[in-house]
Amino acid sequence: MAAETKVTTTYIPVIGLEVHCELKTRTKMFCGCLNDPDEKRPNLNICPICTGQPGTLPVANKAAIEALIKVGMAIAGDIPAVSKFDRKNYFYPDIPKGYQITQSDVPLVSGGYLKGVKITRVHLEEDTGRLIHDDKMGPASSAGRSGSTLIDYNRAGLPLMELVTEPDIRSADQVGEFATELQLVLRYLGVSDADMEKGQMRVEVNLSLGTMEDGKLKYGTKVEVKNINSFKAAIAAAKYEIERQAKALDVGEKLVQETRGWDDVKKMTVSQRKKESSHDYRYFPEPDIPPLDLSLFDLKRIKLEIPELPQAKRARFAKEYGVNAAQIEVLVNDRLSADYFENVYSELKEHGVEDMARAIQLAVNYLTSDLRSLMAAAGIIDPSKTKIEEEDFADLVILVAGEKVSSRGAKDILAKMFETGGDPVEIMKTEGHEQVSDKGAFTAMANEIIAANPGPAADYRGGKEVALMFFVGQGMKKAKEMKLGANPNVLKEVFGELLKK
Repeated sequence: MAAETKVTTTYIPVIGLEVHCELKTRTKMFCGCLNDPDEKRPNLNICPICTGQPGTLPVANKAAIEALIKVGMAIAGDIPAVSKFDRKNYFYPDIPKGYQITQSDVPLVSGGYLKGVKITRVHLEEDTGRLIHDDKMGPASSAGRSGSTLIDYNRAGLPLMELVTEPDIRSADQVGEFATELQLVLRYLGVSDADMEKGQMRVEVNLSLGTMEDGKLKYGTKVEVKNINSFKAAIAAAKYEIERQAKALDVGEKLVQETRGWDDVKKMTVSQRKKESSHDYRYFPEPDIPPLDLSLFDLKRIKLEIPELPQAKRARFAKEYGVNAAQIEVLVNDRLSADYFENVYSELKEHGVEDMARAIQLAVNYLTSDLRSLMAAAGIIDPSKTKIEEEDFADLVILVAGEKVSSRGAKDILAKMFETGGDPVEIMKTEGHEQVSDKGAFTAMANEIIAANPGPAADYRGGKEVALMFFVGQGMKKAKEMKLGANPNVLKEVFGELLKK
């Protein structure tokens, strides 16, 4: 399969997504068991309710409902006056009840938009258990495959959000863009960590190839792709399906509506089963949970809890700070770093920095590269949790902007600040990083270096300009030994003048 998707131009990809996200609540959706995604011991956080024992009654988790309402408000969806839960009947071993409590015809959220894609609905349900296949355990099964399948019900009953889009997506890359933006919004709202590696966010791609007939888009046969565990895999699966379906249609093959899985090793989709229809699930209202009167929820408070969302932050950062699109994306994708940057900016503004544009660029660069590298090595994700106060970070930026220290010196000072939490001005002085711009301070040193290196001196005088940088390098090295922070531009002038004599 070629890496690039090449299809007949008459085919138009028609893609919709179903995205499941586990919500970050203290307890499960319908019982008091802990919602602990980091629990490794199997079947610890379970009870008669989430394992579907006879005679038990579910009670809906208010925090999960409020979290979904918050998502609905963030995407400008419609919140109904009354919602309800339903039963979706199917018999898989990871569903201990034999049915799933979900929402069918009256979801908590209808409509809305995100990243230019129309949202059909967002509803709330309970997650399934987790199947663990182990070929080393037990005898061969009756189905003929070796090993056993175990079930961990810790995940069963966790509050699960399902977001369904309209088939508005027209490319594989747009699949990744939408999913990435949704993950970011959920994290900004604080309702989910949406970590795909931990299974907290799962993307299913519904894809068909349409054609234009009489000026209208006619949809083709839809295929659903599951088992997608990363944004990269979602993009690859969509590209593969576009090419697979196009090739089949080109030779007159009839496509069937089915569920396919993504094989991340072979980088291809594989058929799993015929796609079920909604009537196969025999939906009916959940008899043990009364309808939800949403007027009883404090909707004003929930709306006030919504922070500035990624798209609004992008627009504001571009307008207020003048940083480029790539830098904005780095900051917006890390809300903690964005908050730290804004606090640093406030400190710079309070100091009355003259060239604020340059100071902002320096702050962004040192924050997103040097400080981030130090944090990664130390396993820290929040810059405000380091020993470097925003005020001290701003002071370091001011030193660089005023050419008091070199870029190299600033990196060393930042590393020392990260280690000790010290003041950058004091570190600059005690570690000898203060950049001296007085030519006279380096004249004697420069003459000694020239006298000790007659060959490069002759090369420069013979027209080899590159030899000058040798002397600058030697000067920087000598200045460091003397605990002087040499300005390389000043050294360049000093050596240039002396070598011409």
